[in-house]
Amino acid sequence: MTTANDILRRAMPSLRRFWPGAASGFLSEASAVALLACSAWLIVRASEQPAVMYLSVAVVGVRAFALSRATFRYTERLASHDAALRQLAVTRTDLVRRLIPLAPDGLGRTRRGSVLAALVDDVDELQNLPLRVVLPLVSSVAVALGAVVLVSIVWWPAGLTLLACLVVAAIVATAWGWASGSRAERAIAPLRARLADAVLDHLASLDVLVAYGAQDESARRIRTADAALRRAAVRRAGAQAGTAAVVSLLAGAASILALLVAGPAVGEGALRGPEFAIAVLVPMAVFEVFATVPAAAASWRQVRAAAERIASALPDTVPDGIPSEETPPPTGTAPALGSGPSAGLALRGARAHWPHDDDDALRGVDLDVRPGERVLVVGTSGAGKTTLAHVLVRFLDTPAGTYAVGGADVTTLAPDDVRRTVGLCEQQPMLFDEDIRQNLLFARDTATDAELEAALDRVGLGPWLRERGGLSARVGERGALVSGGQAQRISLARALLHGFPVLVLDEPTAGVDPDASDALLTDLLTAVGDDQAVLLISHVAVPEGLVDRTVHLAGGRVLG
Repeated sequence: MTTANDILRRAMPSLRRFWPGAASGFLSEASAVALLACSAWLIVRASEQPAVMYLSVAVVGVRAFALSRATFRYTERLASHDAALRQLAVTRTDLVRRLIPLAPDGLGRTRRGSVLAALVDDVDELQNLPLRVVLPLVSSVAVALGAVVLVSIVWWPAGLTLLACLVVAAIVATAWGWASGSRAERAIAPLRARLADAVLDHLASLDVLVAYGAQDESARRIRTADAALRRAAVRRAGAQAGTAAVVSLLAGAASILALLVAGPAVGEGALRGPEFAIAVLVPMAVFEVFATVPAAAASWRQVRAAAERIASALPDTVPDGIPSEETPPPTGTAPALGSGPSAGLALRGARAHWPHDDDDALRGVDLDVRPGERVLVVGTSGAGKTTLAHVLVRFLDTPAGTYAVGGADVTTLAPDDVRRTVGLCEQQPMLFDEDIRQNLLFARDTATDAELEAALDRVGLGPWLRERGGLSARVGERGALVSGGQAQRISLARALLHGFPVLVLDEPTAGVDPDASDALLTDLLTAVGDDQAVLLISHVAVPEGLVDRTVHLAGGRVLG
């Protein structure tokens, strides 16, 4: 899915799933028109006091159409929503799959609120394509044409009048809706994304905002975005109300014109009373069904705009500097890479840069890490330490030079296969708003509670776990209920459960009290198995005897 049209085609359910809902919708609306026509004929014919036997079929018809209208309405909702929601899940999954290869470095310039709006609100809007655009158009237009044929059979001038009124209603109501509400409809989703951005920024940076006294300005930004969204929603609702009013007026006009056209025929004896009632009253039921056509036009504008926003949020190509996942691994290479208990890595003349930045952050780096070796990488800020960490786990590509893991060139492997061997503990570990158990089970969902507790004991969190009440204790949103050092230890316990042969620790003491950094580094490095290779990136000194050698980075190059 690269264009809005591709996304719209993907949002439509298959014909096999769509036709039961469409057929039920047609039968439900046809039953509504037939119910009014049959009722009108029955009332007028009964006023003539014929024998009951002449009314029995109409009586049965009224009951049948009343029951079938409700029955088919239920089956239409059931079948159409089932098809739309199934396809919605497929569409959302496809979009997430498109984003995964770009995360995290390929999305560095993407605002979280915009992506959230695209994956949630805009994708939800796509379900309206089958439900509020295609299905109403198919069923309403088919029923309207059938009603025109019915009225034409009764009295052809009335049928032509009804057809003309329907055409005028479609043009006028759609034009009114476009002129009065199209701008508001296009503005709602961007305004909703702007509000989401403001709320996310406020909540994520609340501590900093409070510290600098900027929380009132941030709250004002939220209120401004909310007010703009409400104004657009009110304008859209007003346009929809105006469209409904136009359709109602034209429905009354159609009935009046039918009365004027068919009335003289009754006086001349060319048209009987029951048929006259059909010709006059059926347009009212037809316009009730036809009212969904202008609404479908409005829904189409919103769905189209949502598809365009989704397409703009997804780059057509993988940004330069991000590894491509299109190359499959050679047969037998990926299993061998992840099956051994230990592995090493080697960089030769590696160069790398961040997306949207042509300047190399790594410039011809040569580095070897043998199985079981502890290597410390040091350097000033901007030396390329974090870039090196992201290259090792294939968040960033190496367009020049070579990079091998376990003897296999990474260009012959899928990035996910490399990440099964090389694990990364980042400066700010991602902890989910779940309990400790669930945060660890993400690494190995088959682990028992005893294995989880043993992993926490290895990283020095055993006493803390018992104080917190066990594995069911929650860690809060992004680890808000734990300290920076505890978050790092939980992250390492997660890595130990997964069993990465190579482990990269990127600034694990960032945000940790200096007095506790030595204890944290000691616990982290001693918890790792003897056969696991560790590359530690740190800006602070490491206690004696914990690493085998030190590598100095400066200006993207290895010194010495």
